[in-house]
Amino acid sequence: MSNTITSGSAARLLQDGVKKVWNAASKEWEPIYTQLYKTDTSTKQYEVTVQMENMGLATVKTEGDDITFDSFRQSFAPKFVHVAYGKGFIVTREAKDDNQYGYYKKGARALNRAMNITKEVRTHVLYNTAFATSSAMTGGDGIAMCSASHINGPSGGTYSNIITAADFSESALEDMLKVIMRAKDDRGLAIKLRAMKLVGHTNSKFEFDRVLNSSLRSGTADNDKNVLMGTVANGVVTSPYLDGNTKAWFILTDAEEGLTYIDRIPLEFDEDKAFTSDNSRYKAYMRFSTGYSDPRGIYGSNPT
Repeated sequence: MSNTITSGSAARLLQDGVKKVWNAASKEWEPIYTQLYKTDTSTKQYEVTVQMENMGLATVKTEGDDITFDSFRQSFAPKFVHVAYGKGFIVTREAKDDNQYGYYKKGARALNRAMNITKEVRTHVLYNTAFATSSAMTGGDGIAMCSASHINGPSGGTYSNIITAADFSESALEDMLKVIMRAKDDRGLAIKLRAMKLVGHTNSKFEFDRVLNSSLRSGTADNDKNVLMGTVANGVVTSPYLDGNTKAWFILTDAEEGLTYIDRIPLEFDEDKAFTSDNSRYKAYMRFSTGYSDPRGIYGSNPT
């Protein structure tokens, strides 16, 4: 009963004359996680994606000789394990009956808000641990999501999806875009990646706008054209939940199997009444996972 809402939990609500009943919550943010991940659904306990190695370059065939045969093998197999989240509240019969403002009937709104914020916090963990060896999810190669030593696969070799730690700036963004444009596949062949979204903490919003959206170069006396305008196809996403390092920033690319959010059970609500106590019980439940298959779906910088 320690967490049960009783008449004494909000005695003022039992009296006439209260001008307004309110809480500290204001308008909610529009969902942010949907801008940070591709979304998918699942009907299983967990999901596994399997990377298949590409082929290498073709070789010269001399007249009369056989062509060279190549092969491709299974590579990494990242695993997405769905996690369940739930919350609820209990109101006594007396507290509900005597409440003069119908507040507890509106409790589902507070419950909905708590679940939505929980989803945002949990889906941001992958970003907030992006550079850590104890990341919320290490990919198939067992390396932090953003690293200079990702492993290509069976054929060997490494690649990087970070730049030397640098605060966001015009020159740092140029460096990041150059790394993306030099990206190669698991057989060392150049691939065409596009920068799709610039992601960072809300503290960076105005600097992001200055660098990307000024018609002329930002922060200089030069009258040069801003060549970075339009280089990030789908613009900017800023989030207050990126608090692992508020200076960290990321570029999401169009790599086909980048960061993914998988819904196992969408947010659902239920209620019942305990037969012996007449207490009303309300609950919410959801189950999902986040992860990535190809680290080339995100490039990052982790300045101090």
